[in-house]
Amino acid sequence: MFIQTESTPNPATLKFLPGQNVLEVGTADFPSVEAAGKSPLAGRIFGVEGVTGVFFGTDFITVTKADDVEWDHIKPAILGAVMEHYQSGAAVMTGEQAGSGHAEHTGEDADIVNQIKELLDTRVRPAVAQDGGDITFHGFDRGVVYLHMQGACAGCPSSTLTLKMGIENLLRHYIPEVVEVRPVAA
Repeated sequence: MFIQTESTPNPATLKFLPGQNVLEVGTADFPSVEAAGKSPLAGRIFGVEGVTGVFFGTDFITVTKADDVEWDHIKPAILGAVMEHYQSGAAVMTGEQAGSGHAEHTGEDADIVNQIKELLDTRVRPAVAQDGGDITFHGFDRGVVYLHMQGACAGCPSSTLTLKMGIENLLRHYIPEVVEVRPVAA
């Protein structure tokens, strides 16, 4: 098994490409070791000292490290954990697979929210996945769209610029009701 790695715009996050499916659909975010309980693979990766976050896409894994740890010191152990997991034949996730990642929204703004989700799914999320992250809908209130940033996007120095200049401009262009985009914490 050959696992490729790619840098991301976030220097604390590295993207691992195992060359096979990680998730069938959706994404899964593990911002802490406690959150990794439903994933044997995430649990193995958190077993590497210095790992502070794990995120799965359909064909990639992003790992976030502590600021005081160097990639040269933990990357071999992460590669080993991923390889051991796939060779073991164990499932990546136990129980339910990941969903769309978007929060549910009902009410008078349902049509606007559906348009927002559609633009996120077709225009934003594929591009963000290239950088090892994901952005999901969290809420919409009085013209403000709240988005949850995951994987390499969480804590990325360029995420505010992406959010304001890229996503906000895109949504405002197609959906006049949108006046602002804001990030939300997990």
